[in-house]
Amino acid sequence: MTEIFLERMRSPEIGAAIESGVTTIIVPCGAVEQHGPHLPLFVDAEHGTCLGAEVAERLGNTFVAPTIRVGCSEHHMSFPGTISLQKDTFYAVCRDYCVSLSRHGFRKICMLPSHGGNFKPLDNILDELNDAVKKECKVMAYTNLIELAKTWEKVVDEESGLADRVGGHADIAESSLMLLLHPELVREEKAEKGFTAELDKEVIQKIIDEGFHTVTHNGILGDARGMSKEIGEKCLSALADVVADYFRDS
Repeated sequence: MTEIFLERMRSPEIGAAIESGVTTIIVPCGAVEQHGPHLPLFVDAEHGTCLGAEVAERLGNTFVAPTIRVGCSEHHMSFPGTISLQKDTFYAVCRDYCVSLSRHGFRKICMLPSHGGNFKPLDNILDELNDAVKKECKVMAYTNLIELAKTWEKVVDEESGLADRVGGHADIAESSLMLLLHPELVREEKAEKGFTAELDKEVIQKIIDEGFHTVTHNGILGDARGMSKEIGEKCLSALADVVADYFRDS
């Protein structure tokens, strides 16, 4: 395979690939939402696309579907520019993606959330997605948000000793990733510290119920300072390894 992005291909090429046995596809599920004063809104959407490509290369004979760029971001709506889907809308889009791909002959559909707010909704709808597709097709989703955070903490600690700055949103890890992918869109001089206390269940519930702005004035969980392309490259690679292993073994 010389091309892995489905939307860049011609229809006959896709049909021939499926006929030859290329029946696995990744569906990245991102978001368009605030990421502090230093990062653009499309962090999660871009991360999803790039992570999907990295995972596809590791799996081999795998396509990447067009990224679902907008996700469940209601908790960010107090910050201008954020666009959010209602959960029912998100469910419907995911279902229609999977049904479409199943009808064309894909047999393994890997849903890949790159936005924290999409993890639980995807987990909740997984049975429904499998009921919606053809019986010979399997839909799976990587929804281990804790494993993702620990993977990035480990990388940041090994690269810089600044693991305490990983907070999960617009932090040193995500900022480093964007510095790698789109350095022209990162405002390093505006990188700052956000919410760095313990992100326990009570705080998470407060964010969900009342919004991000109730715990962080600048939209950052963690600390964005200390970012580097090297950290970004290692974070992307390490997470791709973890996700590829999950999909390979599922």
